Amino acid sequence: MAIKVIICLVLGYIFGCFQTGYFYGKLFKGIDVRNYGSGNAGTTNTLRTLGKPAGYIVFLGDALKAVFAVWIVRYLLFPGLGDVTKILETVTALGVVIGHNYPFYMHFKGGKGIAATGGFMFALDVRIALIAAIVFAVVFFTTRYVSVGSLTITALFPILMLIFYPGQWVVFGLSLIFTALAWWRHRANIKRLMNGTENKFEKKKR
Repeated sequence: MAIKVIICLVLGYIFGCFQTGYFYGKLFKGIDVRNYGSGNAGTTNTLRTLGKPAGYIVFLGDALKAVFAVWIVRYLLFPGLGDVTKILETVTALGVVIGHNYPFYMHFKGGKGIAATGGFMFALDVRIALIAAIVFAVVFFTTRYVSVGSLTITALFPILMLIFYPGQWVVFGLSLIFTALAWWRHRANIKRLMNGTENKFEKKKR
């Protein structure tokens, strides 16, 4: 089991290291998106810096890398192991988020892992992904803060795991790590929210 866990964690990390925002900025705009805005390589900073199309592409790319990594474990590497496969899928996705947040070739300066976590939710259980998407939309359009929406759904994730996968305590424990990673990466946002200086996405005036 230990070898399987290591394989899944390494596989996930490799997938996570594919920084969609970084490569998009370099290939299509000739910039390192981390040198602009919040200095982050994820969806929100790309959207603010390069516009909506770029932001959507980056979100999709960062989500899909988690989906593909989980599918490889589920259908190719370790299929048919029941609850063990579920654990290995979760470990793989955790590796994706760690790779996304801390890519070795970018001096461990990546994104915040929200799109990758969302991709894992989709790959794991569409019901969880749908609930998270609805909650994020409600929170975002109410507050206009992406960070508040992101923090809310990552806090909700372990609760949803308890509801949909009762008794799978290892998976629940791993889901808490997703939450901890997201909140740690958002610590500057949390501080700005407390100080009232967090950036909002304002509605466009007609």
